[in-house]
Amino acid sequence: MTTTTALPEGWLPRAQMERVICHWTAGGHNATNFDREHYHILIEADGNVVRGRPSIALNESPAKKGYAAHTLNCNSGSIGVSLCCMALATEAPFNPGKSPMTKAQWDKLASVVADLCHAYGIPVTPRTVLSHAEVQGNLGIKQRGKWDFTRLAFAPEVKGAKACGDLLRAAVAGRL
Repeated sequence: MTTTTALPEGWLPRAQMERVICHWTAGGHNATNFDREHYHILIEADGNVVRGRPSIALNESPAKKGYAAHTLNCNSGSIGVSLCCMALATEAPFNPGKSPMTKAQWDKLASVVADLCHAYGIPVTPRTVLSHAEVQGNLGIKQRGKWDFTRLAFAPEVKGAKACGDLLRAAVAGRL
């Protein structure tokens, strides 16, 4: 086991958390005030980590007033981490838009999620570490066509929610 390295200890309040759900903002490469209201942690294009406004503890089950509303009907017990990217992106035909996901963001995401898993005792499985695109298939919670992540701008050969999720989980597990 590693110790927390990507996140300051002060960002990790005591709470009982069940999973980490990873997203992209569908915006630019820098965190906006709007983004900070919906996610606990954001990662900018250069790998800079930005703290969201809601405390992780507010999403402890059951979610409390002011919680981070990042995933439809799946916020209780869930930590929301988002990459700042993919403005004007399209899934098919794939076009990463004007702010494509960067490799630096992806690498920092794996470190951040590993820290969260370590801090909250979350095992790395398809039901506990997943992308928003995997929520419906892995947890059976209907979503509204979210495709973050089914494609990776820096690795176009990786296609599909499961392939992207498996790549993320392997990177996270490799950091624990």
